[in-house]
Amino acid sequence: MTTETLLIKKKQTEKSRLHEVDFNNLGFGRIMSDHMFIADYRDGQWQNLRIVPYGDLSLSPATAALHYGQAIFEGMKAYKNNEGDTLLFRATDNWKRLNKSAERLCMPAVPEEVFMNGLTELVRLDSAWVPSQDGSALYIRPFMFSTDPYVGVKPSDTYTFIIFTGPVGAYFAKPPRVKIETQFIRSAEGGVGGAKCAGNYAGSLYPAKLAQEEGYDQLIWTDAHEHAYIEESGAMNVMFVLDDGTLLTPAVSDTTLDGITRKTILAIARHWGIPVEERRISVQEIISALKEGRLESAFGAGTAAVVSHISTIGYERLDYTLPDVKEDSFAKKVKEYLIEIYTGKTEDLFGWTLKV
Repeated sequence: MTTETLLIKKKQTEKSRLHEVDFNNLGFGRIMSDHMFIADYRDGQWQNLRIVPYGDLSLSPATAALHYGQAIFEGMKAYKNNEGDTLLFRATDNWKRLNKSAERLCMPAVPEEVFMNGLTELVRLDSAWVPSQDGSALYIRPFMFSTDPYVGVKPSDTYTFIIFTGPVGAYFAKPPRVKIETQFIRSAEGGVGGAKCAGNYAGSLYPAKLAQEEGYDQLIWTDAHEHAYIEESGAMNVMFVLDDGTLLTPAVSDTTLDGITRKTILAIARHWGIPVEERRISVQEIISALKEGRLESAFGAGTAAVVSHISTIGYERLDYTLPDVKEDSFAKKVKEYLIEIYTGKTEDLFGWTLKV
């Protein structure tokens, strides 16, 4: 299949829901745009590519994904620039990471032309759904799941790939309070921690619920063996800024997700001449830095929240409050710079954005 032979059938909705949306009160993840892109994997190839009105799916109760968890996804955003154009950010990186997840879960790769053409055609069709209000964006959810109507533990022979979108506001209403988790784990070596698969998130819900009952918003996950080393924060990568200006973040391994926002922030930091350390980080190192006043800031980095300043870190029943974010702090400056790139307000020196 090539771009020249790629045919995407389109069926537009007869009644748009756009007029029902209050773009000044979007929330996150509850409003969906008018259309979705769908492709089916049958007989060893992707086929029946189409854009149809957003709506429910019809599935067999025996659908393999519902029983054995062959399901992966990505998260992306689109923004409006001042001229009204729609901009995508590092979309091919999401495509590559989707296929990395697919390989780990014995799923077929999605060809670049299917992913990118389906994505751009869908976003172009629903471009009116891309909000222009500060702090808002069009969230994009590509995902794939197994569809064999077969109750047996084996890789499915059939799959469905879908992309849908929806306008969103801020992910966190305020800087989150996080707890360092020392009992439950997100993943272990040799597992699927490096894949963006549904089961990773299902397994995180119970420990996150317990933390929320204690007054926290998210967890900081630690290693599976000793709970002595920091890995991720909830659904985000985590970063720390020391008082000497060093940006510190856990190295990517097969137990952590290779975040696209994370890679972007590290590239910007190095471009600005900020010292960067990607390495193993012990919990005690961070707690000591907090006690001694050497931790300038901590933040989560991810597509949904972009940069989310952490207000409090809880560990062993003690809370450590981080300093207020200063105007000239790296975390604040990099978030503002990222949003300027997303929205085309500053030159994209890295070639990350794509005009749709």
